[in-house]
Parts: sequence; C-alpha cells; structure tokens
Amino acid sequence: MLHPCVLSAVLVAALSATACKREAAPAAPAAPTAPTPSTAATPPPSAPPAATAPAERVFAQEELDQMVAPIALYPDSLLTQVLMAATYPGNVADAVAWSKAHPDAQGDAAVKLVADQPWDPSVQSLVAFPQVMSTLAQDPGWVQRLGDAFLAQPSDVMDAVQRLRRAAQAAGNLQTSEQQKVTVVPAQAAPAAAPVVVEGGTAPPPAPTQIIQIEPANPEVVYVPSYNPTTVYGTWPYPSYPPAYYPPSPAWYPGSALAAGLAFGTGVAVADALWGDWDWHGGDVDIDINRYNNINVNRRIDASQNVWRHNAEFRGDVPYRDARSREQFGQQRLPGADQRQAFRGNDAAHQASRERARQEMQRRGFEAPAATNRQAQERARDAGRDLRDRPGGLDARTGQAGAGVQRDASRERARETAQARTHQAAQHDASRERARETAQARGQHTQAGAHRDAGPRTTRANAQARDQARAQHLQHAPAASPRREEHAAQRPTHDASRNNAFAGAGHPQQARAQLDRGQASHQMAQRPASARSTGLPVQRPAHHGGGGRRRG
Repeated sequence: MLHPCVLSAVLVAALSATACKREAAPAAPAAPTAPTPSTAATPPPSAPPAATAPAERVFAQEELDQMVAPIALYPDSLLTQVLMAATYPGNVADAVAWSKAHPDAQGDAAVKLVADQPWDPSVQSLVAFPQVMSTLAQDPGWVQRLGDAFLAQPSDVMDAVQRLRRAAQAAGNLQTSEQQKVTVVPAQAAPAAAPVVVEGGTAPPPAPTQIIQIEPANPEVVYVPSYNPTTVYGTWPYPSYPPAYYPPSPAWYPGSALAAGLAFGTGVAVADALWGDWDWHGGDVDIDINRYNNINVNRRIDASQNVWRHNAEFRGDVPYRDARSREQFGQQRLPGADQRQAFRGNDAAHQASRERARQEMQRRGFEAPAATNRQAQERARDAGRDLRDRPGGLDARTGQAGAGVQRDASRERARETAQARTHQAAQHDASRERARETAQARGQHTQAGAHRDAGPRTTRANAQARDQARAQHLQHAPAASPRREEHAAQRPTHDASRNNAFAGAGHPQQARAQLDRGQASHQMAQRPASARSTGLPVQRPAHHGGGGRRRG
C-alpha cells in the first residue's frame, strides 16, 4: 500500500504531463517551414485563374459581318487604320469636315497639313485617302458601332473579315490584280484567350485554318476598292442583317456603277501614312515605328510602343458601349457623383427618415405611395370604380347620399325637358318644311321677311276685300259723272295688277314676253342719236284714267 504523500505526488505529476500535451498540440502546425518553389508557384485549387473568366460579347456574328462588309476587302494596312480611327468617332467627324473643305489634299502631304489638329494619329492618317473619308461621312452611327466592336471584340471583328473575304473569293470577286495582291497563308495557333460568350446566344465559330491577306501591288501606291456588299459576297447568309452600301464619289470612281465585283479608282501615293497593320497570328495591331515617327513629327514614340493602344483622351464625350471598355478606359462614373446624390437627398440618413415616415403612415391606415406608374394607374382605376359603385354615383359623399340622389333627379328632369323641347322644335320645322313644299308644288314662291310663308293667295284675298269695300262705298255715295264711273270700273284691275307683285309669275309665257320687251327697250336705248331720230313714231295706248284735266 502506497503512502498517501507518494500517491498525491504521482497524481500531480500525471495531471501536469497531460496539461503540457494539450498546450503543445495546437502550437505544432505553427512551426516555420521553408516553402519549396513548386508549392509557392502553385495557386490554391479553389481560386480559378483570371484568364478563364468569360468576356462580354457586345455584338453577335451576324452583326459583325454586317458591320465590316463595306471595308472587309480593303488592304490590310488601310483596314487596320480605319478600325483604329473608328474608336474616335468625334475625331473622325472633324476629319471628314476638313477633308470636304480640302478636296485636293491627299497622300502624306494631307497628313502633314493636319499635324496640329487635336486628333488621334490614326485619324490624321486617314485624310490621305479622300475616298475613305467620303465613305465614312455617309453614316456616322456605323462608324461609332464599328469602333465599339473593335474595342470590345477585336479578334471577332477580324474573324468576320476573314469570313467575308472567303465568301468574296468563292464568288470569284477577290483575286490578285494590278492594284492588289491576294495571298492565302495557313493560320497559326492563336494564344489562349478568354472565351467570348453571348447571353442567350450561340457559341462563336471556330478559328479559321487559313488567312487571306490583301496588300497593295505597289507598296507606295494604295488603291481603295469600291464594291457593292450586297452582291460581291454572293448570297448573303443573314437576311435579317443586310449589309449597307455606301456609293462611291464620282470624283474618285468615274463611271463605276457596279453590279458585282471590285472597281479601282485613282491610286493614292503614300510612303508613311499607313503605319499600322493587323497581326493575324498575334491578334493585335503592330506599329511601324519608323513610318510613324516620319509622319508624326510632333508625336514621336520609342521602340517599346510598337503595339497600338487605344487612347481615351481623344475619345471626348462619346461614351463606351460595353462595361469592360468603360472600366478599362476610366468611364465608370463622373467625378463628384456621390456628392450630387447626397445633395439631392439620396444619402443614408434621408433614406432612413423616409422609411420611418412610410411605416408611420401605414400604421395610421394610409396606403403607401405607388412604386411604379402601372401601380399608380391601377390604383386610380380602382378608386374611380369605387366612386361609381356608391349610391348616388360620383356626387355621393359620406353623409350626403340624399343630396346626391336629389341632384340626380333634378338632372333627369332637366334632361327630359330639353328632350321635349327638342322634339317640339323638330315637329315645327317639319310642318314648315311641308308647307314650303306644298307652295312650291303649286308654282308659288315664298316671300322674304317676317311673313315668309304668305304668297300670292294672301295678296289676292286682300285685293278682293278692298274691292268689296270700295263697291259698298260707291253704293252709298251720290252718282258720279260718266268719266268717274268709267275710271271706277277700270280701277280694280289697275289696283290688283299694281298691288300683286307676283301676278303672272305662274305663267312662263307672260314672263318671257315681258323679258323680251325689256331687252328690246334696252337695245333701242343703246342706239345712237341719229338712228333714233329717223325711226318710226312710237304709238302709245291711250290712258283712260284720272290724268285728264277736268272741265268745269
């Protein structure tokens, strides 16, 4: 049996050893170890390399083919210069205006004339070719889209150029001539690049196995081809995306109305204007340093700048189309945007205050404001439907339903009274119209004035009444002389004919006779005085009336 002191010492030693093991266990992995080169260069398996991230594809294949069709058959160096310049659409517009103002400027001499202009050197080099400037002037929107495509998808743009060149060669419209040299070379394996995808679209076509190169037959003389894209490539494979045709200027292509094939106008002598060329195997633009420095004396570059890079300083205010270009060339947000948002009350404190106010309104029974225009329209439609469904219609309000009903009854009575008056007026007009038709059927005319419905019948009745009154007066009056009796006998006829202005209107023969007599009298009055003096004497009928002198 162990002594108690010895037993206590053994237990304390055992507990101490256990505690030491527990404390040393987590510290063991922290011991420093020297990394090997292989482990230091190997990235963690959970972090994929950045090169495998898919890039944004702005334009589809059919859009790219449609876009590059007007220039795909240009010589490689000129085509590359056009694509570089298109990334500065504002500079191109200024260069087009300058070229129009100087129609005789071309070649290296024209490029030196614009050396002081605030344009990118790629744009300055294009003034050497007035034919190209005339084409770019016809569609500024196409120029901007072409530059955006070249910035976002340079390899896809050049693949579209190769597709179109193969189509033109298959159609028999692309071959070596006195102006150009067409060469077919095998394509080399391009360096690994990020896959380009389109949301909801198809995968891009595989890379071509052959490259068609176009070079000037004489390196110092460049001929700009003119052609119709709708026919030079044979049957166009995208009916929904037809290529645009920009007719050439007759000054440079006299009589070149083409149905198919290529036409070449006057060649342009250049030595240093074309200093860029597309590297079909490397996938970028190579710069000839010597040519560049010879033509751009004020903007010389060194040997390390032999690859073209887009310069955002010459872009101006023209925005970039895709997000990658905006991030790469520094057009994410305008400076001071955060301060402007805070000034408009869009900071966090104001948003929290508005949210508290909205919650308080909902707690008190107020409906939250509409979040969209459609929601506001639906609420207005529901409110109008509720008002129409209330007793009394739209005029009924809380506590005023009786007043709304009374107003509706008053409106109904007023409407019925107006309808009755309208009906009576219509009947009166119908009666008047029937009376007028009856009078016209009897050969009578209505008389203007207040009594427009009174006709010859009323006038004749009035004349008969006057004659009866006169006859009664003569019966009671003393006997008159024979002359007066004769005058009295003839007077009724004279009065009737005088008072009845429409007498004889129903007899066309009498009216025609009166008209003939009037015309004859007018003709007699127009005769000269000599003719009237020798005429026959006029016999006038004796007038028996009261015109004679009385004898006492």
